[in-house]
Amino acid sequence: MFIVGIIVGAIARFIMPGADHMGILMTGLLGIAGSFVGGFIARIFSKPADGALVHPAGLILSVIGAMILLWAWGRLGH
Repeated sequence: MFIVGIIVGAIARFIMPGADHMGILMTGLLGIAGSFVGGFIARIFSKPADGALVHPAGLILSVIGAMILLWAWGRLGH
């Protein structure tokens, strides 16, 4: 999961530059958190499987979720 998080976080950072101070650990955590945010976005549009806490987000929604987190991080002044 962490390796996918690094990939998702790196893609989001490439699309939204400005988080150059992030290391590999923070990039991975950004990607993982972005996957959760993407899952919550997916839940708005379709019902998850019975008993699932969140909707499984695909790569695109995970990157979108990570970009939302990067945007919020920048607005809060990190």
